[in-house]
Amino acid sequence: MGHLNEEDAIQRIRSIADYQFGKDIGKILFPDDVQIVYSKRTGRIRHVFLEDILLATLRPKDGFFSLTIEGAKRLVEKSELLKCKVRVSEDAVSFVAEGRNLFAKHVEIADKEIRPNEEVLILDGNGVLLAVGKAILTGEEMKRFNTGIAVRTRKGIKET
Repeated sequence: MGHLNEEDAIQRIRSIADYQFGKDIGKILFPDDVQIVYSKRTGRIRHVFLEDILLATLRPKDGFFSLTIEGAKRLVEKSELLKCKVRVSEDAVSFVAEGRNLFAKHVEIADKEIRPNEEVLILDGNGVLLAVGKAILTGEEMKRFNTGIAVRTRKGIKET
């Protein structure tokens, strides 16, 4: 299976990011000089790097991105455009930054567009990135529920 030409590949990853994270996010997350790594077995896009730093992995299962902390940091600065943010209460900040799951009772604000299994950025009250993870609840449920896991954290900023 042949690779897309570079221009088409960049357009494709930007389109996926726009759909997944919000309008015009693709260009912010993936500038023109990203490096795209393809699966040796299938020839599909797998990883996106910028200056040898992994920004995101395209999941073969659902065709969406899993962000790294570095990839998420690129988006936080443009957070007014994002539709995948969850803000946590002060008492949960240190736990989430260490990579622990976020419980619903600690969610202060969650974007209403969030659906279960979507990639989310977990931020503190000042909008500083704490972690990336996968939503377990919808954004509405995260704010409404007082028990249970809201986000299964994949990576916190203080994890080694």
